[in-house]
Amino acid sequence: MSEPLVTRVAPSPTGDPHVGTAYMALFCFALSRTTGGRFILRIEDTDRTRYQADSESQITESLHWLGLDYDEGPDVGGPNGPYRQSERTEIYREHVQRLLDSEKAYRCFCTSERLTEMRHAQRARKAPPGYDGLCRGLLPEDIEAKVADATPYVVRLKVPKDRTIGFIDELRGKVEIHGKEIDDQVLMKSDGFPTYHLANVVDDHLMEVNEVVRAEEWITSTPKHVILYEAFGWDLPRFRHMPLLRNKDRSKISKRKNPTSLLWYKANGYLPEALVNFLALMGYSGADGEEMFSREQMLADFDTKRMSTSGPVFDLEKLGWLNGEYIRADSEDDLARRLLAHWAYRTSTGHEPDPAVDGALYDWITRNGGFESDSVETLIRATMPLVQTRIKTLEEYAPLTRCFFLDDIRGYGPEDLVPKKRELDATKDVLRIMRTKLAGLEHWTTSSVEEALRALVDELGWKPRELFQAARVAITGSKVSPPLFESMELIGPATCLERIDQALDL
Repeated sequence: MSEPLVTRVAPSPTGDPHVGTAYMALFCFALSRTTGGRFILRIEDTDRTRYQADSESQITESLHWLGLDYDEGPDVGGPNGPYRQSERTEIYREHVQRLLDSEKAYRCFCTSERLTEMRHAQRARKAPPGYDGLCRGLLPEDIEAKVADATPYVVRLKVPKDRTIGFIDELRGKVEIHGKEIDDQVLMKSDGFPTYHLANVVDDHLMEVNEVVRAEEWITSTPKHVILYEAFGWDLPRFRHMPLLRNKDRSKISKRKNPTSLLWYKANGYLPEALVNFLALMGYSGADGEEMFSREQMLADFDTKRMSTSGPVFDLEKLGWLNGEYIRADSEDDLARRLLAHWAYRTSTGHEPDPAVDGALYDWITRNGGFESDSVETLIRATMPLVQTRIKTLEEYAPLTRCFFLDDIRGYGPEDLVPKKRELDATKDVLRIMRTKLAGLEHWTTSSVEEALRALVDELGWKPRELFQAARVAITGSKVSPPLFESMELIGPATCLERIDQALDL
């Protein structure tokens, strides 16, 4: 076995949990689990202007939903806490002071107005942006005087400008950049909170992280982190920069073009194992090129050589297909239970049902004992053979099965009943004959209903699709429904005959 890898995912609680967090967490999880290491969740909440109080609980909920359970974190504890950066400010201040004492960092007293003027001047002469180092050469007595006067300051990293900074990316090989191209990065803001760069390095070292997994957009920041590791005298971890998730136009994934919230995928009926499988495909290939594999299968034959650097396209159609495959692979009993749990989750989180689509389903569930009622589960289970192969998400169940739960399905017009090239009066006559035929059945089963309706096709000279359209709309209220004959058996003779009467009245 290779060295046990300690990995971490470190999201910011500034909004809904992002699919990119789950993407990184999956590979951190795989690397740690397959080497006997540890996986850590750390909350990077030092950006207090964008902080949202409920975001952290949504992050933890989403990771647990996906089965990406971590060994250490704010809700499970661990030996390296606290796991919220806002609770570690004294640790960062101590480490900043170490850098100041060793002259690896310096205080910068430049005002925001001066920095703005500096940037404008750089743009005007088309110079590279970055701090010009004005405060880097301040004399000790000048610094002491400004501190004594309580002049606000930030602490900047003293980047060596006379050499190349390099590191090895586990996916991309050697990366180098010259120090003169690296900005003297702010490490501590004037409010006493650290920037990402300082807190990230200090926490990774103190939490014993030895493999840093993050998105490729952080490659250009890694040399700054290398300098910090050197300044503290610490060993470097390994770095592995994963390819960015992208929209179809190859731009970085964004909520303007793709849903990015993990909560959206949960509320819209995607299965956690399908989403994990899909995210795995964004940066990894199966052993034999297969596209459908479980988290357990991924771990069983995990090989870092199959991790990819190509820009993966986050294709919702592909995810929908994959989700449908998982739905079809589920047992009917388990799928019924998933549906009930899904609707319970939606109602508990304020996702109101669409009255025109699934409001009737929620009303029916309430009238029949709620989400945990045996009678509710029994009917949901009975519909599974009719719909399981026809839905790609759990959300697609309700609009497809409304005919089983609505008391009144007359949301259609007379024109929906009448097939093309047929007249209204002729359709009414067919419905009347159909009702008489069905009312005379001794046994109401799928086969007997099908036999009766197919006999009418021959008797009346209508094409099957014409007669079945009239029957389907009358019985289910829609031209699109689960299989007609099986649906009629489940709905039952009394309701089917009553609905034909309603169609005739319409």
